[in-house]
Amino acid sequence: MITAERRYPVDMRLAEVDRSPGLYPYPRFSLKERDRRWSAVRAAMSARGIDVLVTPQNTGHSMDFQANTRWLTHCGGGGDADIAAVFPLSGDVTVVATSAKPRWTTTQAWTADIREARRNYGRVVVERLGELSPRRIGIAGLGGGTRTPEGTILHGTYTQIRDAFQNADIVDGSDILIDARYTKSEEEIAFLAKSKELIERATEAEIAAARAGRSDWEVWADALHAMFSGGSEMPVHCNWVSGPRPPRTLTRPSHRVLERGDIIFNELESSWAGYRAQGTVPVAVGSCDETYVELMKVQRELFVDMLDALRPGVTVGELQERCARKATAVAPRAGGPPGRRACSSCTAAGWATTARSSPVTRATRSSSRSRCASGWSSS
Repeated sequence: MITAERRYPVDMRLAEVDRSPGLYPYPRFSLKERDRRWSAVRAAMSARGIDVLVTPQNTGHSMDFQANTRWLTHCGGGGDADIAAVFPLSGDVTVVATSAKPRWTTTQAWTADIREARRNYGRVVVERLGELSPRRIGIAGLGGGTRTPEGTILHGTYTQIRDAFQNADIVDGSDILIDARYTKSEEEIAFLAKSKELIERATEAEIAAARAGRSDWEVWADALHAMFSGGSEMPVHCNWVSGPRPPRTLTRPSHRVLERGDIIFNELESSWAGYRAQGTVPVAVGSCDETYVELMKVQRELFVDMLDALRPGVTVGELQERCARKATAVAPRAGGPPGRRACSSCTAAGWATTARSSPVTRATRSSSRSRCASGWSSS
């Protein structure tokens, strides 16, 4: 690995499967980790005068929109785990789910108040809120976020809360969880590292399977089998495309038969108890267009340099400028394959709306590009 000498020390024992009596064996976080999270969220709620925070059920975007509830309650996992949570400033945290007790009292030890929704989550959320008599209710996902400009709470859930608490102040509480989740504990880092190990397994399987005459779908299946047999959850994102010069990845593979000279572009994602790593490793079938070979040489140097610069507090604008300077220094100035043009962008994703002046943890995408000579361009 090109980053081996600067690898962050991780205690992988923190990500092992927990086999506590009375619970199904899964990777689990400690009660110490629960207390850290709850303390941070309640401090932020207190500062904003929020009496209770609601995290609504929403299984959209490969379960991405369930992340807040799972992070707070340790309840979640699988493709149809619709779960809401009611998180008061003090007192019991409540989980609202369908098939609630059979599933969520046997898989975690963080949250004891598990209530049955029978698919009407808003009704049970309102019942619990009525027990708390809140004056100010925060809802995570009431406002927009990165890739969720319309928010994530379902209309029916929101209207039940609004109609039942017309005298309460209902506000967007998304930023409370956004800010709390930014700071990763040693346990969380271990889970992410484990997830990255699964990506490495999938990539190795893809390389071994990518032969002329096999279908795109078969190679994809081999890669995912390696990942899931190692313990990854479903669903996960898995963008994929193949061809001699393929454009943007598709949302799944096709049934196209691979040929020598093809290149596979992919975005593999794994999930270790909800903690997701992604890998984008192009794989050539025998050989590929020499343009890609040359671009990967440039990309490697840019990646290592940007990794070294990626530190808390660095702004995206500073990263862009450094990337552009490095690209100008290392990209080919002449001699590229006739008629070939290429470009790359310094891209980051996060929660803020201002890219250049925001720190790394608050970045959005940027489209700025700078050109190199002779048909090559990079930024």
